[in-house]
Amino acid sequence: MSGRLAGEVAIVTGAGQGIGAAIARRFAQEGARVVVAEIRAATADEVTAGIVAAGGEAIAVPTDVADPRSVQALAERTAEVFGPPDILVNNAGIAVFSDPVQLSAADWRRCFDVDLDGVWHCCRAVLPYLLDAGRGSIVNIASVHSFEIIKGCFPYPVAKHGVVGLTRALAVEYASRGIRVNAICPGYIDTPVNSPDVLERAAGLVPLGRVGSADEVAWSAVFLASDEASFVTGASLVVDGGRAVVYHD
Repeated sequence: MSGRLAGEVAIVTGAGQGIGAAIARRFAQEGARVVVAEIRAATADEVTAGIVAAGGEAIAVPTDVADPRSVQALAERTAEVFGPPDILVNNAGIAVFSDPVQLSAADWRRCFDVDLDGVWHCCRAVLPYLLDAGRGSIVNIASVHSFEIIKGCFPYPVAKHGVVGLTRALAVEYASRGIRVNAICPGYIDTPVNSPDVLERAAGLVPLGRVGSADEVAWSAVFLASDEASFVTGASLVVDGGRAVVYHD
C-alpha cells in the first residue's frame, strides 16, 4: 500500500476508540502497518477488523500502558509480527478531575499511572528499536490542558504538563540519533468521552465555531510521524480551533 507512511510500523496506544482509533485508521490508510494497542480487547479487535477490511494491515494487542510488563510485551509482539516499530503514538489516557483537597491518593496515582507514566513506559520500550535503526518518530497526545489550567480539572493538567516536559526532554536527548519526539495538544474534540451537551457548549467557545473531529487530530499525527516533519522535534502542536489564543477569564 502506498502513502505517506508506506512501509512504516506504527504502534498506537488507546486505539480502541476516539482519537486513537482515528489515528490508527488514518495511519493504515497512509500505508503503515498498525498495532492497535488497547486495554479493552473487544474494541481493539473491532478497530483492527475495520482496518483489515479496508485493505490495511493491523494487529490488535491488548495493552495496559500503566503496566511496564504489558508494554514490553507490546513492543516485542510488534517486532515479532511486523518487525521493529518505526513510529509510536502515545494516545492512551484517562480524565481524572477532582477538588485538589478531596482527591484521593489512589486517584492521583491512577491519573499519573496512565497519563504520564504510561507514556514513559511506552517510550522506554520502543526507544531501543528506534535507536538501533537510527531513526523514528514518537508522537505524544497531550492536551490544551498542558498549557491552560481550568478550574475543577485537577490533577489531569498536571500530568499533561508532564507529557509536554517528557516530549521536550526526549526530543533533545535523542535528536542527534535521528529520533524526533513531538506532542499534539487537542482542544474540544468530538469523541465518545464528551457528551453532546458538553460539545454543544464548547462549540460556542471556539473561534472556528465548532469542535474538532478525531480525524483532524489524526491528520496532525500523520504529519508529525512522517518525513514531512523531518525538521520538527520537541514541538507541541495545538489543535483546538483557535480556542487557546482567545482571551477568557
